[in-house]
Amino acid sequence: MAKGKPKNAFYAQSGGVTAVINASACGVLETARKYPKKIGKVYAGRNGIIGALTEDLIDTSKESVAAIKALRHTPSGAFGSCRYKLKSLEQNKREYDRLIEVFKAHDIGYFFYNGGGDSADTCLKVSQLSETLGYPIQAIHVPKTVDNDLPITDNCPGFGSVAKYIAVSTREASFDVASMAKTSTKVFILEVMGRHAGWIAAAGGLASTQDTEIPIVILFPEVSFDKAKFLATVDANVKKYGYCTVVVSEGVKSPDGKFLADQGLKDAFGHAQLGGVAPVVASIIKEGLGLKYHWGVADYLQRAARHIASKSDVDQAYAMGKAAVELAVKGKNSVMPTVERVSSKPYKWKVGVAPLNKVANVEKMMPKDFITDDGFGITAKCRTYLEPLIQGEDYPPYKNGMPQYVRLKNVAAKKKLGEFKL
Repeated sequence: MAKGKPKNAFYAQSGGVTAVINASACGVLETARKYPKKIGKVYAGRNGIIGALTEDLIDTSKESVAAIKALRHTPSGAFGSCRYKLKSLEQNKREYDRLIEVFKAHDIGYFFYNGGGDSADTCLKVSQLSETLGYPIQAIHVPKTVDNDLPITDNCPGFGSVAKYIAVSTREASFDVASMAKTSTKVFILEVMGRHAGWIAAAGGLASTQDTEIPIVILFPEVSFDKAKFLATVDANVKKYGYCTVVVSEGVKSPDGKFLADQGLKDAFGHAQLGGVAPVVASIIKEGLGLKYHWGVADYLQRAARHIASKSDVDQAYAMGKAAVELAVKGKNSVMPTVERVSSKPYKWKVGVAPLNKVANVEKMMPKDFITDDGFGITAKCRTYLEPLIQGEDYPPYKNGMPQYVRLKNVAAKKKLGEFKL
């Protein structure tokens, strides 16, 4: 960045939010305030990249030190998120011209985009504005996704807390169904997120340990659903233990490659709109085995559960935001800070860095050696990988029995340009 008056920064949150994405926002904002000679104001995009396109910018300098600090223990997206993917420059030059127009009007030279795979792609495209359209911008991607499917980084901020929630919920629900199994429910089905990668479903396997054995069947997106084999496994568990718990990923597919839960709808990114696989599996169990069941869908609960967030996850989310700013002030562009695992026992990690062109549009699936040979469980290697990510508690402050979360003022910056229709 050229010498002189410090350039302002733009920060935005994208895609599905997490219990710790605001911790990354806290890391960005607190760190940026430590470099007043390098970074001027930090504007946040209201509802992600849409905020940049519509010039709906939030002036974070209006927020107190205490409010910014409280973001670390507040779930969801403090500035609003969106599912909006920029098309290529060739397909929609109009949007890129608009971004430059907004960046120029507000003297923005830094772009921090906090999200998953599609967000990494958007960030990569923005980072190329310097070369293609001659506007100096440093774009740094801040990793976030409950799906844990970003490449290169050992794990993704947001995942550890979801994994902890699912592991705990699976154990607690299993205790419940076990107590009722003699005369009532025999099977409990828990539906979790995960379109193509079964990382979240795998976390359900952590509920069963040597000292607390639980019969758990996991249905991964990476393993084609075998109805007969599945029913036989559930039946065997019920006969042996009296009950069985099933953790099913929303992205489980039938042998013909179709999602079991495909509703025929699409989301804003053009992906199949999933949800509702638990009742599908429940009906298969009822028809095939005649067993009484209950099912639940973790849905937003799993990614909003800040009250049971993993301390490892909170620390890493903050560290990624902090590192993004430090990379920017060092002149880096088109990169993403990463989590590098140094050791699993004891758990140690450090901050690394990855080029965005190696991150964007690449999904990290569950390795084959993380899934047991029968396709229904996690291996010891997977457990070694997962367990450190759910370690530690980082409770938010409570008042009258309820967690105290911050609501920012989100004062809008004065607009300088005309309207822009998406």
